[in-house]
Amino acid sequence: MRQRLQRIANRLVYGERATPYEVLSRFSEQVAETYSSDSVLPRMAEVLREGTGAEAAAVWLRSGQELRLAVSDPPSTNGVSSLRIPRESFANIPGAHRATPVLHQDEMLGVLTVTKRRGETLTPIEEKLLDDLARQAGLVLRNVGLTTELLQRLEDLRLSRQRLVKAQDDERRRLERNLHDGAQQNLVALKVKLGLAQMMLDKDTEKARTLIVQLKDDADEALEALRDLARGIYPPLLADKGLVTAIESQARKATLPVTVESDPIGRYPQETEAAAYFCVLECLQNVQKYAAASRAVVHLREADGELSFEVRDDGRGFDPAIVKMGSGLNNMRDRLDALGGNLEIVAVPGAGCTVRGTLKVSLPAAAV
Repeated sequence: MRQRLQRIANRLVYGERATPYEVLSRFSEQVAETYSSDSVLPRMAEVLREGTGAEAAAVWLRSGQELRLAVSDPPSTNGVSSLRIPRESFANIPGAHRATPVLHQDEMLGVLTVTKRRGETLTPIEEKLLDDLARQAGLVLRNVGLTTELLQRLEDLRLSRQRLVKAQDDERRRLERNLHDGAQQNLVALKVKLGLAQMMLDKDTEKARTLIVQLKDDADEALEALRDLARGIYPPLLADKGLVTAIESQARKATLPVTVESDPIGRYPQETEAAAYFCVLECLQNVQKYAAASRAVVHLREADGELSFEVRDDGRGFDPAIVKMGSGLNNMRDRLDALGGNLEIVAVPGAGCTVRGTLKVSLPAAAV
């Protein structure tokens, strides 16, 4: 009797509520218009609160093993915005009288919750309304999730392009400095010495011959400087001999023992080989600079349409959750991502680090 009187009093205070049919009809109309989370999710919470006569209703979205509060009607003031949901449990949501999972193809995408006013409970019709609305909401939450994922992907792509443009600008400036300070200065010196040699031919033949010998050494030095620049742009050895030979050559120049292990791999498009090569070099440079390692291992393999590399060291390691990734690792990630690949970093303090990268490839290209 007390509950019935409380319900009558609530009706007098808060007015009549929509029928379950009206609630579902309104929601269906909204879904037909748009899947935007900015409009559909608030409307979902609103019609759920109106249809059940609840004091509050909320839509929670699943993210991994967490439930995140997407929207509530009226706006939540209890400060709880996320909850852990171990083993698919969603029953312990603070303040909710009823929580119903939203499923799509047997996957839980979120939860609908209602909080009744004091002295009221959900009637069987209201419970059915909640269940029916949860069934309709499955496709909505799936599309909201896909839209959110796409927008995040686009934002990541925008930031990645910004980093790539900056890296390209930095690389151009580096090449300009190297050309000016290295090869250009060598060529200027050659020109000056050639002029001196020309003047000495008639005056002091012996000195002219000595200067010409020096010019030969200077020309070799200038040639080596240009070759070093070419290696930084696209190594000739990589173009001629392939990925394994080019990495083995760089491994021999490292300041610590580096072992290169490789399964049989062929030749791949230039951009694919360059991405793997420069990523491995970046890894080896990081090992030499920061890892305090005694050795490193590079492993290359191709299987199931993927070319992969792995660089392991036995150094000090680090905690990836704490240590911020530097520009080198970000550039590696962007380089691989631009080709549809991905990068994985596994590190443990005191137990070394492993960097793995994969690139989608087709059948190996014929050797040039």
